[in-house]
Amino acid sequence: MRKFLRDNGLSVTMLALFLVFIVGQSLTGLRQYNEQQRDHGRPEIGLGTYWGTGDFVEATFENWESEFLQMGLYVLLTAFLYQKGSSESNPLPGEKRKSPARIGPDSPAPLHRGGWLLRIYSHSLSGVLLLLFLVSFFLHAAGGTAKYNHEQELRGAAGISMLEYLGSSRFWFESFQNWQSEFLSVGAIVLLSVVLREKGSSQSKDLAAPHAATGD
Repeated sequence: MRKFLRDNGLSVTMLALFLVFIVGQSLTGLRQYNEQQRDHGRPEIGLGTYWGTGDFVEATFENWESEFLQMGLYVLLTAFLYQKGSSESNPLPGEKRKSPARIGPDSPAPLHRGGWLLRIYSHSLSGVLLLLFLVSFFLHAAGGTAKYNHEQELRGAAGISMLEYLGSSRFWFESFQNWQSEFLSVGAIVLLSVVLREKGSSQSKDLAAPHAATGD
């Protein structure tokens, strides 16, 4: 177990933090939802039921959508765009680059197979991240429609279709307010890593590295 935690400590910690925060979101969201239910003379619901509401689905996938869009585009753009001096960038053209790893027995299977499988595998990281973005985008729209229609029901008004909700300013306001913050945070780390350091972090250049040094 100790060896497993040593070898996978970063992902285990990230997943543990995710679980802590999603539970916190669920419990506080349920409380807020039930307060709204009581205000309108409706019965309260349990946690399991709350997870299926538009309120929870929209809030969750609205954020996942922006995260996967940010990471998918970031992975894709860093393949051919540069930022001089940033630890987040590949070395500039003409600068010394790491030698690519040679294909060996432990290399991923697509490298041995070649052909279309290798072409797909060569862009699989950005492809899967952007696919997750599209799934989250759809679920955000579905959850947002359900939440909006629930609010309409509480007011005694008619609901709308998901297509109508996709054309609403509310949906795009929710998306844009998340997207802009995600790309601001990525832009900040790209630029700040030019002159600032974090000792021992893989996301930072070495303390002694010149500001103009690009890459890790």
